[in-house]
Amino acid sequence: MKLHLPESDLCWALASGLLLALSFPRPDMGAVAWFGLVPLLLVCKRRPFAAGFAAGVGFFGLVLYWLNIVMTSYGHLHPVLSVAAYLMLVGYLATFFGVATWAARRLEERAGLSLALTLPILWVALEFLRSFFLTGFPWATLGYSQQSLLTLIQSADLFGPYGLSYLLVLSNATLALLVKYFVRRKAGSFPFWALAVTSALVAGNYGYGHYRLSQHPDRRQHTLDLVLAQGNIDQSLKWDSAYQWQTIDIYKRLSLLKQDQPPDMIVWPESAVPFFFQEPGVLSEQVRQIAARQGAWLLFGSPAYEDVNRRRYYLNSAFLLSPQGENLGRSDKIHLVPFGEYVPLKKFLPFIDKLVVGIGDFSPGTVSPLPMNGHRIGVLVCFEGIFPELARDYVRGGSDLLVNITNDAWFGRSSAPYQHLAMSRFRAVENRIWLARAANTGISALIAPSGRITARTSLFEQAALNGTVGLGAAPTLYNRLGDVFPAICGLVSLVWLFLVWRRGRR
Repeated sequence: MKLHLPESDLCWALASGLLLALSFPRPDMGAVAWFGLVPLLLVCKRRPFAAGFAAGVGFFGLVLYWLNIVMTSYGHLHPVLSVAAYLMLVGYLATFFGVATWAARRLEERAGLSLALTLPILWVALEFLRSFFLTGFPWATLGYSQQSLLTLIQSADLFGPYGLSYLLVLSNATLALLVKYFVRRKAGSFPFWALAVTSALVAGNYGYGHYRLSQHPDRRQHTLDLVLAQGNIDQSLKWDSAYQWQTIDIYKRLSLLKQDQPPDMIVWPESAVPFFFQEPGVLSEQVRQIAARQGAWLLFGSPAYEDVNRRRYYLNSAFLLSPQGENLGRSDKIHLVPFGEYVPLKKFLPFIDKLVVGIGDFSPGTVSPLPMNGHRIGVLVCFEGIFPELARDYVRGGSDLLVNITNDAWFGRSSAPYQHLAMSRFRAVENRIWLARAANTGISALIAPSGRITARTSLFEQAALNGTVGLGAAPTLYNRLGDVFPAICGLVSLVWLFLVWRRGRR
């Protein structure tokens, strides 16, 4: 008996993508990712690219729905144009799903290679390509769906999020083979090897997670008491010059709240100081006095600029002040947000403006850990926290603590702040380092090297989050070798496709 494939194949594929999206925050049903792709794999035989594309549309369309909030509420884009831009991005991202399923089916048809062998490798290769192609957008890499399952994500110190992506796709492909086998009433061979390998790898990942957690990866000899100030500054007022004094007063009050003992360090979010701190003035002096009064290091976000050859370059930066109020250094954002902080090909797109108001286009900086009393602080600004290579570069540059300062007010009360936090957890595990996250409107959090969130705030509240972090990073395979695993997957994929193409030519 042949497996019946209904005419509504694309509807099933679309439903598969929607189902997969449920594994991400919110609602954060991580278990769904282990079988969410099965409907797609059961119906992708006749139209593999179209089916994969439909699943991608369902997945990214649901996961990234909040982009319309950003573009309309803060970018002041007309709703029609917002939907058009949103659909274009969703279509672009869905293409990666389509190419993965198309390539896997071609390899099955022309080389007899099982989807359980090819699809996980192709999927990881394309996720890796998506992380850097056209500046890169690795949001919602499949492995991130497991962020709340602490035991499972420990292998991120070996392969980053890509190892989990591989396991998830392998599980889906194996389940699809089992469904086909039993629906066909045991026609054909039982997928023994696929089931055996999947079971072994999943069990190995689970066992490794238990082992790593039993080693107490969060303990450090040196610690730091922190206060993360969450100002909850309304985005419409953030760059209003008339509101600058009130902004500084809010952060001053949060930083000087009565505590059992003064903190070692205070962290304010991205652009918490909405003026050029580098320019002398009364407001800049107020910020310095806060550090001196509390006797603590003060790390905060502020725009900056550099004049080179009669041209001014603007930077999205973080400054670190000593307990005496002295400026110890500045770290500039490296990976800028396209159309958020700069307009790509602006010369050819003069009618498009960026979302961030107040100053001109930003320029990228370089990896510059900030010195702090014999230690170094690596600062990830805004969505830099979703790029593993940046966190890895900071740690390899000697950083003993990662700090992610961000302003997620753009996202409103959507699922985006939860997704953003979920991805940041992997940076701590990959490098076995503590990560402090200060967000203007939340979610601010302290994340241990195990990925455990030790303290957090709620959305859209003024809060001073107190906690202790450890200093120092433990060596990991992923920090040392980086993205070797997805790169190998990419190389294997290219070799497979080349051989199939050459066979077809012959």
